[in-house]
Amino acid sequence: MDGSSNTTTNSNKLQRPFSMGRQSSLAPQRNNNDDGADSTYHGGGSSMDPAAVGLMYMANEGDLLGMKELLDSGTDVNYKDIDGRTALHVAACQPRTDVVDLLLQQGASVDPQDRWGSTPLADAMYYKNHHVVKLLEKHGAKPPMAPMHVENAREVPEYEINPTELDFTNSVCITKGTFRIALWRGIQVAVKTFGEEVFTDDDKVKAFHDELALLQKIRHPNVVQFLGAVTQSTPMMIVTEYLPQGDLRAYLKRKGALKPITAVKFALDIARGMNYLHEHKPEAIIHRDLEPSNILRDDSGHLKVADFGVSKLLKVAKTVKEEKPVTSQDTSWRYVAPEVYRNEEYDTKVDVFSFALILQEMIEGCPPFYLKPENEVPKAYVENERPPFQASPKLYAYGLKQLIEECWDEKPYRRPTFRQIIDRLEDINYHLAQKSRWKVRTPTCTCIQTLEALFKGYRTSPGSRSSRTTAR
Repeated sequence: MDGSSNTTTNSNKLQRPFSMGRQSSLAPQRNNNDDGADSTYHGGGSSMDPAAVGLMYMANEGDLLGMKELLDSGTDVNYKDIDGRTALHVAACQPRTDVVDLLLQQGASVDPQDRWGSTPLADAMYYKNHHVVKLLEKHGAKPPMAPMHVENAREVPEYEINPTELDFTNSVCITKGTFRIALWRGIQVAVKTFGEEVFTDDDKVKAFHDELALLQKIRHPNVVQFLGAVTQSTPMMIVTEYLPQGDLRAYLKRKGALKPITAVKFALDIARGMNYLHEHKPEAIIHRDLEPSNILRDDSGHLKVADFGVSKLLKVAKTVKEEKPVTSQDTSWRYVAPEVYRNEEYDTKVDVFSFALILQEMIEGCPPFYLKPENEVPKAYVENERPPFQASPKLYAYGLKQLIEECWDEKPYRRPTFRQIIDRLEDINYHLAQKSRWKVRTPTCTCIQTLEALFKGYRTSPGSRSSRTTAR
């Protein structure tokens, strides 16, 4: 191809209006299609610079050679169209780090705002161009305004924590990787951090709001304590008490099957925490993700229920239904009730089903259906299969097996409430404690009888003080 044809091609790019399949992340009527070009760009009105318009077109198309030619000829890299959009805005909407890098190397402003307040970084986050996000952040791009940001200082929540107070110097990941340890005002805390996904996934934004709303309401010794949150800046965070003993999943991996008296004690801790949630007023709280990784141990050895990211509030209605089917990314299939898997309406009894599986696991020493792939487990529950009882029957004494079977009943309405479960467990715990005390008492009584016999022999022996006194 000769030079004249190249000139003609570039001239056409400079003069004609062009279509952009991806627009500002904050535009009220943006086109969200990845493949279409439904919205035509018309340039900057009377002050339109054909070369700068061509640069924006080439940034959209990923034409690096054409962009270099225009920039070398003196085209303004920071030209803004009628909507305040720059070539960097356009490039950030596409998964092309090479285009973004070229514009930045040529002096493009990293944080320009369009007429709706969107920046290139906000656009890259919205379209989930993660590599572009990292590149922009490397060049000093500031994250967009937090979704919960308020303009009036009086509207800042009471629980708001200044992120500069959180020290992550020796931070490590804990609890399924969603929490990190940090130092806050002299104590260790657990921090759940929300990154760019909060800006790119409406469901996660809603989950963040819902989790905060729940945590503010909860106060119970068997539920992890909420301390505060970062909502006015990014990344947004939820801060809770830190329990250094880890979660029940890790504990069971180390210990294996627990003694019945320990399993029942743990079960009582879980049941008390869940009963508090279910009897919460004015709305009951369904955890819906109750499993060993979401149950933490404190320094005294007691358990606390944690992680309310997918929890539900029962308000006026007595049941809730997921807006879309639950996936294996949302929860662990090994502990989910069949009605959730079938995407039916459900109530607090889904937590009772999960509780039964956890209680059995503590006695058996292995997760439910551990030989089955996880995606096959909920199908087994739907077909009314349940994990087998393989441990010795004596470990299920005093009605423990019967309680588990009632809790995972196929019909939710036949499952007991946690109030009823607590009563049953306290009775079982009493019998186990009595049995334990009886075992300890037997050798103690024998020792006392032996001492009494020895003392009696001493008193009646000829050389003892007692015998001499009697003789006188």
